[in-house]
Amino acid sequence: MSTKVRDVATIMVSCLAQLMVAIDMTVLHLAVPALTTQLGASAEELLWIADVYGFAMGGLLVTMGNFGDRFGRRRVLLIGVAAFALGSLVAAYAPSAELLIVARALLGVAGAAVLPSTTSLLRAVFTTQRARTAAVGVTAGVSAAGFAIGPIVGGVLLEHFWWGSVFLVNIPVALLILGAARVVPESRSSGRLRLDLPSVLLSIVGLVAVVYALKGAFYVGLWYPEVLGAFALGGASLLWFGRRQRRLEQPLIDLDLFRRRGFSASVGSNLVSVFTMSAFALISSQYFQLVLGWSPLRSGLAFVPGAVAALVAGGVVAAKAVRRFGRAPTVSGGLALASIGFGLFGAVSTDSPYLLVLAAQVAFGAGAGLTLTVTGDTILGTVPRDRAGAASAISATAYELGGSLGIAVVGSVLSAVYHAELTLPAGVPPDLAAQVRESFSATAAVATGLPEPVATAVRTAAEESFVGGIRTSMLGSAAVMTILALVALRSLRGVPKVIETDVPPPRPAPSPLP
Repeated sequence: MSTKVRDVATIMVSCLAQLMVAIDMTVLHLAVPALTTQLGASAEELLWIADVYGFAMGGLLVTMGNFGDRFGRRRVLLIGVAAFALGSLVAAYAPSAELLIVARALLGVAGAAVLPSTTSLLRAVFTTQRARTAAVGVTAGVSAAGFAIGPIVGGVLLEHFWWGSVFLVNIPVALLILGAARVVPESRSSGRLRLDLPSVLLSIVGLVAVVYALKGAFYVGLWYPEVLGAFALGGASLLWFGRRQRRLEQPLIDLDLFRRRGFSASVGSNLVSVFTMSAFALISSQYFQLVLGWSPLRSGLAFVPGAVAALVAGGVVAAKAVRRFGRAPTVSGGLALASIGFGLFGAVSTDSPYLLVLAAQVAFGAGAGLTLTVTGDTILGTVPRDRAGAASAISATAYELGGSLGIAVVGSVLSAVYHAELTLPAGVPPDLAAQVRESFSATAAVATGLPEPVATAVRTAAEESFVGGIRTSMLGSAAVMTILALVALRSLRGVPKVIETDVPPPRPAPSPLP
């Protein structure tokens, strides 16, 4: 087998795997109305259908990354892809909400096996920085494109088929991956890694509890007993986990990796970047569908320019920019571009031209592509190749936590501004007014039952308030990205343009476990 065939197959497998997971993260939202009707899912069951995927994935990423390092990254990837196909099949034909929740949990477990394996395989196969950066860039761009492709695929399928079809689309992708992976070389740690079972359990409990608490804090409130209990359990478990890692000869996560400025700064930049980027995707989708009244398909197509910009910036521009300017200026420039995209979107109104939205999408996509590519390459390049899976899992965990937190926080800001600015005209019955205040998406249905001109006044007031929330959220996100750009410029200063070392950082001698 030639090196070129091996390299192409590795990139293809990584791209398809990232695409499969990214599409599955977004495509479900379009199917919620249909599955609610056909399965009779309650509001609580809908929350579990949406969230159990993230709980399972977030809790198992670190463990699965270590499994890959020990048992073989290609093997863990293939098992994850096969499980993803099985979970998709069960989800598509689930006769009840309860079984759909179980299927979504299986998809989360499978996704946790897939994500660290894809990036760690790139680290193992592409040994030079130039090749590695290009490969990471293409994969990151395809992953970003998946968030745009998801709504498009979902819109097309739901126009012609039942809600379960949005899951079946994963199966042909999984089969392609399983076929192409036959020529991808296996890689694992050169030494024998031992997995500490207490550390595995502590990481799972801690991460699942933290993700649950973050989501719950914005669903029911921070002071809700279950949320406080989850925060306490998660914090205690992760604290115990961290103390245990210091005492192990072969820790699940080598905390001394965070002493490497390039590694810690890149992980932090990823977390905050995804925090704001997930908010951009959420709010853009709501603006297209709820304010402009576009169909899911048309809304999905509106994301394509940004996805193309991310693909070009990550796969083509990033490596050249690092060689010419260095890592710190490239990451900072990417964050600044994303900030410009937020700022442009912060200027939207109910009748803004699409060119304004297009400019925002392209600026944001290009910035995201540059940032995630260079930080991802820096994370992989600054760790020993033997622990690439564990490092990829840390990056993916930051990605998952940032996404969950971003949607929750920015969504709550949008909702708070909407409620604060909404002033309904006289003549709206109290029960209907309460529905509009509770959710902007209920406005259209409420307005159709009201006489004119009250109906028009309700729609106008709700739209203006909702767009006001969008502007506040976007401008706030722009400020966060601007600050992060300055922090990245400083914190990544001194990280070399070329990272080719496999020398592990110095570690103190472990102390005996109690």
